[in-house]
Amino acid sequence: MVDIMDLIIPGFVIAAVVSVIVVILSLRRIVPTNEVHVVRSGTQTHCYGATDNSEGNIYYEFPTWVPSLGVSVTKFGTNVFDLDIPDYEAYDKDRLPFVIDVKSFFRISSPVIASQRVYSQAELEKQLLGIVQGAARSILAKEDLNTIMGERNKYGEMFTKEVTDQLVEWGVSAVKNIELMDIRDSQGSNVIINIMAKKKSQIEMESRQTVAENARKANEAEILAKKEIELKQQEAEQAVGLRKAEVSQQVGIAEEKAKQEVQEQAKITTEKEMAVKRVQEVQAAEIKKQASIIKAEGDKNVVELNAEADVAKSEGVKKVKVLEAEAKKAEIELRADADLKAAKNEAQGIEAKGKAQAAAKELDEKAKVAGDIELFDKVQSNPDYQEFMINTKRVEALMQVGIEQAKNLGNAEIKIYATAETVTSGISKATNTFSPSNGFNVASLLDAFSSTEVGEKIAKTLGSVVESKTKKD
Repeated sequence: MVDIMDLIIPGFVIAAVVSVIVVILSLRRIVPTNEVHVVRSGTQTHCYGATDNSEGNIYYEFPTWVPSLGVSVTKFGTNVFDLDIPDYEAYDKDRLPFVIDVKSFFRISSPVIASQRVYSQAELEKQLLGIVQGAARSILAKEDLNTIMGERNKYGEMFTKEVTDQLVEWGVSAVKNIELMDIRDSQGSNVIINIMAKKKSQIEMESRQTVAENARKANEAEILAKKEIELKQQEAEQAVGLRKAEVSQQVGIAEEKAKQEVQEQAKITTEKEMAVKRVQEVQAAEIKKQASIIKAEGDKNVVELNAEADVAKSEGVKKVKVLEAEAKKAEIELRADADLKAAKNEAQGIEAKGKAQAAAKELDEKAKVAGDIELFDKVQSNPDYQEFMINTKRVEALMQVGIEQAKNLGNAEIKIYATAETVTSGISKATNTFSPSNGFNVASLLDAFSSTEVGEKIAKTLGSVVESKTKKD
């Protein structure tokens, strides 16, 4: 039987391990994209999130009471955040009270430095609020209220420059200049209202003075304009009269000159017409003369051309006949050359056919003996193969001899005397007489016998007898 404790203990261990893993996973932190977490563990500080010196965006937040692993975490946002200071009471250099609205924009440039100063971003914003208020109060206390109201834009840059060094110590930087949004009276004070009323009345006074001055200048300008108009009109009438007289004089002179020029041009035209007429008469006579000459030369050229045409015609007929004769001759020569080439080609074809048949026959004969020649070359260059061929032929001869001996023995009366202890062993010995080994031994004996001079003669005699008998059969 299985002991129940053997099952409980492993289950308990697994449950404990799973619990530890679950606890560790519950302590796993993933830093959002718009946050930076500064984690302190002992003397070390680590920064996680979207910063230049970030070590990633995942860490484990073990409680501070866990030895060696415990950490403390300070969280900051990476977005730009603004600080509004509404209704902040301030004083000018004459201790006149007023209220201002200030707006500023910051971002955390060094989360590690900021974490050394505060434990949360809310506390950091509270400290920054005090820094901005102090800078605004110290700068405005050195200025006159009229100056502050008239040159409000320059104080944003002054506030920013005042707090820059302090912001670095807190790990913060200004995104843009601190803005002085509004200036107004504090409760129970009418200083700014009076200043504005004074400026308003001054503006009205200056406006009325400007209107009166402008009206006076307008009247003076109108009188001067009328005077100038009358003078301009008189000058214009005088100029028109003078111009009319001058025009009449110039018109009369121009008419007389025009008449004189017309008469002169008529004279010149008449002279030119007479000259043109004389030139035309001369040119007509010259043209007539040239026409007669050209006609005579044309008749002469026609006669010469007709004569040359007759000569060319006769020459052409002669050349045509010559060319026809040459063409006929060339045709006969070409036909003869073609017949000759055909005969030569036929003879060459027959010759080539004969040579091809002879070459084919020669190759056929060579192919028939090529195997024997190749075998002869191999046998001649290989002593071992020569010996093998000799032994093969020798064995074939011995086999033929053995076959003939067997035939002779079959027709002969053979008596074998087998001496043995029993009949069975005697028959076995008698049977061995016709065994392959004994046949081979006999063949070897006959081979050795035929190698002698007497044996060779006997072998030749027996061979001739066997050959003659074979032919008779």
